[in-house]
Amino acid sequence: MSCETSVLTVTLNAAVDKTYRVEGFCLDRVFRVEAGRIVAGGKGINVARVLHTLGVPVVATGFLGGHNGAFILDSLKEEGIPGDFVWTRGESRVCLAVIDPIGGTQTELNEIGPEIHPDEVAALEEKLAHLLPRFGYVTLSGSAPPGVPADFHARVIRMGHEMGVKVVLDSSGDLLRQGIEAVPYMVKPNRAELSAVFGREPASLQETVQMARQLRKKGIQIVVVTLGKQGAVWVSAEGEWFARPPEVEFVSAVGSGDSMLAAMLYAMIHEMPPAEVLRWGVAAGAANAAVFGAGFCTREQIEQLVPKVECERVAA
Repeated sequence: MSCETSVLTVTLNAAVDKTYRVEGFCLDRVFRVEAGRIVAGGKGINVARVLHTLGVPVVATGFLGGHNGAFILDSLKEEGIPGDFVWTRGESRVCLAVIDPIGGTQTELNEIGPEIHPDEVAALEEKLAHLLPRFGYVTLSGSAPPGVPADFHARVIRMGHEMGVKVVLDSSGDLLRQGIEAVPYMVKPNRAELSAVFGREPASLQETVQMARQLRKKGIQIVVVTLGKQGAVWVSAEGEWFARPPEVEFVSAVGSGDSMLAAMLYAMIHEMPPAEVLRWGVAAGAANAAVFGAGFCTREQIEQLVPKVECERVAA
């Protein structure tokens, strides 16, 4: 595979993702699950799934442990997604999402993850040092389990600079804050994550754009801020755009941000202009929201929604 057109996804806190459909779900009652899906999960793995669907060469890495880790790796193999993970002493987590189509609610219960030991952190850093030169892009997605230092993403970003790899950061908390200071190629916070970085919530679209501009001043080339159902903002040297998603029959939002990131990478690899990259991303996020399970939207579903995404330049 070509280095420039391939992607490495890093998932520090991989999971067995269980998504249940339960009509009328509420507390303090017993329910029968009407439909369910159990798959390999974690934000970076969701990104890898959609990239694979779009035909982009991709490898997933991170930490795996125990019986859950074996299930995750076997599931990836069944999907045709290569995995190259560091094994931990602990057990990979389980994340449960309960979707109520009647109430339109989505309840999530996410385990924290296994304790990661210093030698395991060092083993993953060593693995990344060997893997990174084989890829044009690397994504750092999601949370970290206990024991992973808060500057882990920042270290990988600096490693990427040394090796000429474009690092995309999609995380939260200290991992995001310290990662931003290491200047990734691209960062994709949502509204809450952007608010946490600046210590205040943007009061308008224009203020969201201004915050994204502040991140760009640090040297980050592309800043994309996701706004849920409202859409997303793109800020780069080529210009600034705001995109609105098309209407879809909502099923679940789990994995929509990851699907968006994957589709944007696909469009960037195919050298599409920024507005079209954003359209592809927003279309993929909407396509994912219309299916059951994170990252299981099809290429056809994404392509059908791309022309329906409204995209406009942001006024200066």
